[in-house]
Amino acid sequence: MAVKMRLTRMGDKKSPFYRIVVIDSRKAQSGEYIDKIGYVNPLKTPAEINIDVEKAKDWLSKGVQPTETVKSYLVKVGAMEQSKKLSAPKTNDKKKKKG
Repeated sequence: MAVKMRLTRMGDKKSPFYRIVVIDSRKAQSGEYIDKIGYVNPLKTPAEINIDVEKAKDWLSKGVQPTETVKSYLVKVGAMEQSKKLSAPKTNDKKKKKG
């Protein structure tokens, strides 16, 4: 079972509010989740980020993979160390046509 830590959208139309949840990656975005870690309110300036650091570290130690957005939030609150590369390096292995 592939388990991920990702955002699930809540709130009304044009008033987004996101929960950070641990969920099976095959479930729908707003499907049934395993555990709620915290929330993010992007409408406030600066964005309000509330994450239970102990729960997050516990799930990360169990092998849960956070999405890129959640990973950036975890780095901001100190639950995770920032890696040098957040995404895979881009390669240019395309063969050029001789012409």
